[in-house]
Amino acid sequence: MLAYQFEILEKSRKSLLKATEGLSEEQINRIPEGFNNNIAWNVIHLVVTQQLLCYKLAGQAMYVDDELVDNYRKGTAPNPNKPVSLEDFNKYKEELMLNVDRVKEDYKKSTSYISFTNSVGININSIEDAIAFNNYHEGLHTGFVNALLRAIQAS
Repeated sequence: MLAYQFEILEKSRKSLLKATEGLSEEQINRIPEGFNNNIAWNVIHLVVTQQLLCYKLAGQAMYVDDELVDNYRKGTAPNPNKPVSLEDFNKYKEELMLNVDRVKEDYKKSTSYISFTNSVGININSIEDAIAFNNYHEGLHTGFVNALLRAIQAS
């Protein structure tokens, strides 16, 4: 079952990377009317959320620092005074794929998990639950990125 979850993660992230190829710095930072975030925020938010769900709550060290978590966790928004550079954006896109391989190996090290009920009302009680929920979460944000792309291309 986890092999299937990892396949979903890998393929969905590859799709997201393809959709964001060739974008300019202005495009990744633009917040179109009717939106409250941008493409760069969504991509980095995916990196951060997976780290929180699959590492921090599993008692493992994260591959990201606390400042990044504070700036891109749930409830945050892009800082208009600090746009994401293309160089940094590409670095986080690389992290998306690196973290697929990492979580495939690292989940085996989890011996405990801090259970919680998320904002959707789903109970997450194990690393396996976290991996599955993370895929749902990634699908939501991939949809947001696709909507942002359409809005940017329409303007």
